[in-house]
Amino acid sequence: MRLAELFPAELFPQADIPEGLAAREIKGISADSRGVTPDMVFFAVPGTKTDGLVFAPQAVQRGAIAIVAERDPVGSIGPAAFLKATDVRLALAQASARLYKRQPEVIVAVTGTSGKTSVADFVRQIWAAEGAKAASLGTLGVVAPSGPVAGSLTTPDPVSLHKILDGLARSGVTHLALEASSHGILQRRLDGVRLTAAAFTNLSRDHLDYHATLDEYLSAKLQLFERLLAPGQTAIVDADSDAAAKVIAACERRGLRVLSTGFMGTSLRLLEAKAEDFSTRIKIAHEGKIFSILLPFAGAFQVSNALVAAALCIAVGSPVGAVFPALEKLAGAPGRLELVGRSKSAPIFVDYAHKPDALDKALRALRPFVRGKLIVVFGCGGDRDAGKRPIMGKIAARLADHVIIADDNPRSEDPASIRKAILRGAAGSDNLEEIGDRALAIAHAIAMLGPDDGLLIAGKGHETGQTIGEKTLPFSDSGCARAILNEASA
Repeated sequence: MRLAELFPAELFPQADIPEGLAAREIKGISADSRGVTPDMVFFAVPGTKTDGLVFAPQAVQRGAIAIVAERDPVGSIGPAAFLKATDVRLALAQASARLYKRQPEVIVAVTGTSGKTSVADFVRQIWAAEGAKAASLGTLGVVAPSGPVAGSLTTPDPVSLHKILDGLARSGVTHLALEASSHGILQRRLDGVRLTAAAFTNLSRDHLDYHATLDEYLSAKLQLFERLLAPGQTAIVDADSDAAAKVIAACERRGLRVLSTGFMGTSLRLLEAKAEDFSTRIKIAHEGKIFSILLPFAGAFQVSNALVAAALCIAVGSPVGAVFPALEKLAGAPGRLELVGRSKSAPIFVDYAHKPDALDKALRALRPFVRGKLIVVFGCGGDRDAGKRPIMGKIAARLADHVIIADDNPRSEDPASIRKAILRGAAGSDNLEEIGDRALAIAHAIAMLGPDDGLLIAGKGHETGQTIGEKTLPFSDSGCARAILNEASA
């Protein structure tokens, strides 16, 4: 693609492209000057600490033929063209979509505090059961027909995202479900993605180190419906969420078709949910008919996730006769209330619950199946919302019979200070232990288990590393638990 094609005049009226550069072939685009090679375009994205424009000289030295920024450079940028953008993040997303043109035919996005990963994975599984070449993209990376590819961000940067979309489409993938984080929406990472429908799961405290208030957090998520979906497209909303009324109102103002789910829903209305061992028997009403479905999951939150996933599939054309039977064969997403083994017949679960609402839901989901003690091992990550730590300590002390506070990903913070903040929220409780070393904490919890007990290891879920300081050391909650169980049985 030529430079002039990447930046059409109607979108970049202020573009200063020398005649000799307009016909140059672009080899790639980047917002990281370190990744620039000859004949690439560098996007100077303003960051929270440093404006990307300060790295423009380095990008030019490395061969950038154009610099895109929101303000004029202070000094000379040499032979490179300069293109001024009102919103450089939007410009980056639009350029990524033009450079990597192919996308799966059907793309749905799901946002919300909890449930994004499960919903996206369930949608992928339902489509696959229908025979579609389907993929999902999010916290677990890319899961495609060819197999999973690990990732590290819920919503990748625009260049990476559009490369992935292009690659999936070229490989024959026709259906894609992706997670839309509040960061990703605000930072324009999803702009240029041709969405067919989108869904909202729920809202609770999270990312308040990034968003000033819960209202700002919701406002960021609402942009998925207010800006990224076009009027006439479909929005799925879990009507049982406390934020549902605000989301539905925003969708209706945008002119979207709204399908709601849950006990309060009108499209897939949940009539009944009863636990059966570690499954849940549900009855739902849809278009005047009642359906009985046995979901292979425990917990009200997984019921909510499954209904949102089903509604998304129905909204984009999947027949009900294929969707509902597929719900009974769903497999849980890795690290989402995942049964990783048993000790003395007591089940051991790993869950990604790293925020108050998620920990509350996970413990409540397991309580009906545990006749004895419900034990939980968890901690909180460093360099993140510190206010949630005592809240999570209070939840754990209230809902579990025994709580072991361990390290999560302390990052640059002192691990002991994080544990202290959690313990402060559980002050007065006599069911607490503090064991910083996560592996030792898990081993101790497993050793405590009796035949009627249950264990939840919460916070890290699918993660395969523990970040301490500037290093990420290999560590997996499920791998650790399985190794302890294997050693005990040897």
